[in-house]
Amino acid sequence: MPELDLMLLENRVDALLAGWREQAGPGVTIGVVQEGRLAVHRSAGLANIEHRVPIGPQTRFRIASVSKQFTTSAVLMLAHEGRLGLEDKAAEHLPELGLDGRITLAHLMHNTSGLRDMLELMRQGGADLGTPVTQAELLEAIGRQRRLNFDPGTRYLYSNTNFLLLGLIAEHVSGQPLPEFLEERIFAPLGMTATLMTPDVHVSVPDLATGYRKLECGWARAPHAFPVGGEGGLVSCVRDLALWDRNLDTGRVGGDWLASALRQQTPFTNGMENRYARGQAVRGHRGLQTVSHGGLWPGYRTEFLRVPARRTTVIVIANAATAEPNLVAHQVLDAILDGDPAVQKLPSWPPREDLQPLAGRYVDPAVPATLDIAIPDRGAPTITTFGLAAGAEMLPDGRLAAARSNSLLAVRALDRDTIEVEEDAGATLVMHRAASGPLPDGLAGEYANEEMASVWTVCATREGGLEVVARGPVARGQPWPIEAVEGDVIRIHIPGLVWPAWYDALAVRGEGGVTGLLVHAGRVKQVLYTRK
Repeated sequence: MPELDLMLLENRVDALLAGWREQAGPGVTIGVVQEGRLAVHRSAGLANIEHRVPIGPQTRFRIASVSKQFTTSAVLMLAHEGRLGLEDKAAEHLPELGLDGRITLAHLMHNTSGLRDMLELMRQGGADLGTPVTQAELLEAIGRQRRLNFDPGTRYLYSNTNFLLLGLIAEHVSGQPLPEFLEERIFAPLGMTATLMTPDVHVSVPDLATGYRKLECGWARAPHAFPVGGEGGLVSCVRDLALWDRNLDTGRVGGDWLASALRQQTPFTNGMENRYARGQAVRGHRGLQTVSHGGLWPGYRTEFLRVPARRTTVIVIANAATAEPNLVAHQVLDAILDGDPAVQKLPSWPPREDLQPLAGRYVDPAVPATLDIAIPDRGAPTITTFGLAAGAEMLPDGRLAAARSNSLLAVRALDRDTIEVEEDAGATLVMHRAASGPLPDGLAGEYANEEMASVWTVCATREGGLEVVARGPVARGQPWPIEAVEGDVIRIHIPGLVWPAWYDALAVRGEGGVTGLLVHAGRVKQVLYTRK
């Protein structure tokens, strides 16, 4: 990169960091790798507020789900050595869990197994990420499941369960704990001296930034107590991830085949594209292929965004729950691409008055599923499902798409009050604008589900509303407020350490009134809680 172009990029990165410099709080670090060189590395904010330690080049962070590509690399290396096969049945390696015999290691890698997400399994029993939980308890929850979200290979749904299991399989086949395998086979050979897997989040790690969340009273440490493994257990920094990025170009570790193997996609059984490759997501941006993954953990946010054809990578890591690394990484990438005649221009938004009729809440009662669309006066529209808001992008055909790195959610207006929502594998929902109304009658009572091993108590609040209190094998949760949507469809709001989530639920009626709650969550679909 010419010197003046580099200076311009540095200035634009500094502008993105300006807001973090102005507050005495946590912050963000940004790295840009080009042509095998860490061309830009800028940081702002504090790694630790209490001791006023600034974020610096040596600062480590929990990179959460960016870990998944390293776990997948371990399995791919073992497969390359002939020690396992990607079409092996997961149940053959982990017979004690009673997994569905159709699920292969490839299904785990591509998030097409249908296995319910273990974090969601625990949450439905009242345990959030700040609840002390053991790996044995996570595996017990996985082993209780007798249903899948869908048949293996037919759909995509992000599930941390898949990558915990891949890590355990790598341990079983290699005979080494996963942290040792990764250190010996990947981190040490690449000089990634700041990177390690930390299954116990309470163990002290030198130079580790503290993760923070924003409360009304100011910044507070974000609690987290779940063990972490192949699904998200790595601590790292920009410089080490730059070394990993370089390896994906050179094949120093793993060989020339590794980078292409990680981004190899496998279509769904109906032949449609699955954007999620092997621990990485493959998308298009301005006519270029990007290979990326994000990471979310209480108080930490990460985005690792590669453009292989341009040998350009953007790394953004934050120790603040309010940061948006995915958005920042794409802003940095656009700063690099702007003025390049070989790339597509960013699409322009229609006038706000044309978009405004889309704003509102939509529902498909049969699923049940809800979706919110917000059209702000400035900035991109947002599409929110299950409480997770995503900035929208405009597709060439005029649809709004949720700009997430690992899935497709595209919205088309059919008329003023009806939208068509395309999900993965070509599945579509037709949703209508939700009519306001009161909470359904007859909800109060106790409901149970054996697979979740949890009991939900629906009871009245002091304010005259309703709330859910969940109790499971390891916890009794805080109350979850219930909001009316339309008819017998409700939202159950769950205060979260990563984001404030909601469940969509339907009151199931039979003789005598409400007999159950059909619950549709982000990563656990259509779970029936039966009235006790």
